[in-house]
Amino acid sequence: MSVQLVSDTAQALLQIQNVSLEYQTRDRIVRATQGVSIDVYEAERYVLLGPSGCGKSTLLKAVAGFVAPAQGRIVLQGQSVSGPGPDRVVVFQEFDQLAPWKTVLDNVLFALHASGTLRGAAARERALYYLDKVGLSAFTAAYPNTLSGGMKQRVAIARALAMQPRILLMDEPFASLDALTRRKMQEELLRLWEEVRFTLLFVTHSIEEALVVGSRIALLSPHPGRLRAEINADAFNLQSQGSPAFQQAAQRIHGLLFEQPAHSTPPQAEQALA
Repeated sequence: MSVQLVSDTAQALLQIQNVSLEYQTRDRIVRATQGVSIDVYEAERYVLLGPSGCGKSTLLKAVAGFVAPAQGRIVLQGQSVSGPGPDRVVVFQEFDQLAPWKTVLDNVLFALHASGTLRGAAARERALYYLDKVGLSAFTAAYPNTLSGGMKQRVAIARALAMQPRILLMDEPFASLDALTRRKMQEELLRLWEEVRFTLLFVTHSIEEALVVGSRIALLSPHPGRLRAEINADAFNLQSQGSPAFQQAAQRIHGLLFEQPAHSTPPQAEQALA
């Protein structure tokens, strides 16, 4: 089982409750996050933003069920997360997430079949639907080695959305792309969200990407990651990049992340940057 029933009913779709995460190195146990509490609501685009080593990717893996909290708990739709499950699907940064011996269509179908989500004509119909949504209807018979990096990521996104998870988890999915492809992928992700309205938990170390992709942003302090502030970024999008308000917001976030002592004040209340 991927989840266990808990007694309380959560208002938020996802609750990260006072979560501290640790991992083992050769020499010692390292604390990745310290007492992080976050609520993510249905159809929200929530971004975890912070410098390298702040534990944001580890926190995403904990939500996925790959890492157990050392303290606290993670609750999805009123159930305590205790392992991976098809209600949480991850899209990673690496391009090579696809089976190279399977076609684009078969890669999406495999996820549906292996998880027991759908089979037969229903699975094929859903796979084709989401491949069309990411603009790959003409490439269903193609193999991964014939696709660009951006196209491979689109297949991975289509495969994830075809599972119709309660929450889509994305771990710096565009970080390895060139600038033009990255912008295109951001556009496509936002267009998909407008059409499908899935719930998104997105990890990035780019302030600009966080402002473009996120409706809300959690700022995590340098190692170990603590919640420094929560920002309402609904006012920004790709078209507002370069505007004075966007640049001011980016500078303010930079200050919150790096220019205050990590132990100075409790996390700030949610605030708008418009």
